[in-house]
Amino acid sequence: MIWTMGEIIVEIMRNEENASLEKSGVFLGPYPSGAPAIFIDAAARMGQKTGIIGGVGNDDFGKCLINRLKEDGVDCSNIITDNTVSTGCAFVTYFDDGSRKFIFHIGNSAAAKAVCPDEKDIPNSDYFHIMGCSLMSNEQFGKEIIKAMKIFRDKGAKISFDPNVRPELLGNAELIKEVMAVTNVLLPGVSELLTISGKETVDDAVKACFENENLEIIALKNGSTGCKIFTRDNCFEMGVYKIDPVDATGAGDCFDAVFLCGLCDGKSIEECAKQASAAAALNTAAFGPMEGKINPQTVKELMQTEVM
Repeated sequence: MIWTMGEIIVEIMRNEENASLEKSGVFLGPYPSGAPAIFIDAAARMGQKTGIIGGVGNDDFGKCLINRLKEDGVDCSNIITDNTVSTGCAFVTYFDDGSRKFIFHIGNSAAAKAVCPDEKDIPNSDYFHIMGCSLMSNEQFGKEIIKAMKIFRDKGAKISFDPNVRPELLGNAELIKEVMAVTNVLLPGVSELLTISGKETVDDAVKACFENENLEIIALKNGSTGCKIFTRDNCFEMGVYKIDPVDATGAGDCFDAVFLCGLCDGKSIEECAKQASAAAALNTAAFGPMEGKINPQTVKELMQTEVM
């Protein structure tokens, strides 16, 4: 079983590359989004028992999100519906060099109003997954995530952490340190790994992170070049599966989800990396952060193809 806590938002996206958010133009959406929501939805579509703690507004965007998560099998019993504020959202534009720019409305939305449930309402779980962007979106919300982390951990869950902090959401770095101290599975990008470790090279950063006695695995994501997996005793690299990309949004979140699914199913770390890479590729093949055709069959089929 996999659980998470964090922002549940809709994403409203420019319909073409290089369209500035400063100017009037066409947007598409709303698309169900939020890194924790993308993550947990992908895990559910892979057949895992899943749940999310979060908040939405009592509006149509909130209904859009709840309907999608429930349809895909996510336990939504710990999602609050707030009548006083709106559902969180993000406006996004993409550039032809692969970069993106966001305008977030999270900290003042229902997304950041959720609180840690009572201990009796928190189930036993294999993993509790945390996203750095959730910790940084609102200080009080970040503290509620820390509370939930401690309860899940006391109930036997391992902690997985993707420190995907965006420049638009930088906040209290002390919360990041608190999570890092108990993380068992770390799933960063290269720049994030260097930032949170304070080191200048990947090798030095990996060595520093493994000073945490709780840490078991670092799955280092590097976009279109693939990933590199580190344990205390070994490391290996994994390329990417060939697919025609449409939208990279959420690929890293899907990688996280399907990597943890493999661990929950008792698969080797190599197999976990392969299926995570396949899921990430599938998610890039559709426009919208949750729209990739990810399920056990499609992941298995793509894994039978050649890695670039």
